[in-house]
Amino acid sequence: LRHHVKHRRRPVSARIPIKDRVSIDARPAVVDARTRFGDWEMDTIIGKDGKGAIVTLVERTTKKLLMAKSPRGKNAKAVAKLVVQLLKPFEHHVLSITTDNGTEFAEHKYIARMLHTKVFFAHPYSSWEKGLIENTNKLIRQYIPNCTDFSTITDEYILHVQTELNLRPRKLLNFSSPKQKFLLYLHNGVALGS
Repeated sequence: LRHHVKHRRRPVSARIPIKDRVSIDARPAVVDARTRFGDWEMDTIIGKDGKGAIVTLVERTTKKLLMAKSPRGKNAKAVAKLVVQLLKPFEHHVLSITTDNGTEFAEHKYIARMLHTKVFFAHPYSSWEKGLIENTNKLIRQYIPNCTDFSTITDEYILHVQTELNLRPRKLLNFSSPKQKFLLYLHNGVALGS
């Protein structure tokens, strides 16, 4: 017997587009070379059952990691304030920030204004465009597995993980540590925009 085939449409994502986002296509080409000090990548690690969030930031040249637990999970305003808090001590060395399209970064204009920088968004489903932070998050997951309840993670432990990874020698850094390279750039007085 003839019958009609029902065509089922894929469910449309309820994700809200981020207002005034600036595409990675507009990012200066120098960022791709990873030779300029002060270009950062940003992401979040989410806890068990989607609860809780740890904000992670990595400087592209030195691999220096900054991380902290967001007091209100993926809430965009809380995440933005935390990003500013983490990067404020290095404000003159924040030339750009690249992130994904997670709604927790909806307050990107606040971040850009407070740090006098520019925030760029990778293309959807193109995590390789911010591969350093993705790889760094995998290293963090060695200490904080996917199934971890973030309510059990203390700020002291997060700082411990950050310190461990910043002291780990890296082949890409000629077996120097991210901390060593980062301090070297800071002490050499790298000029803004160089």
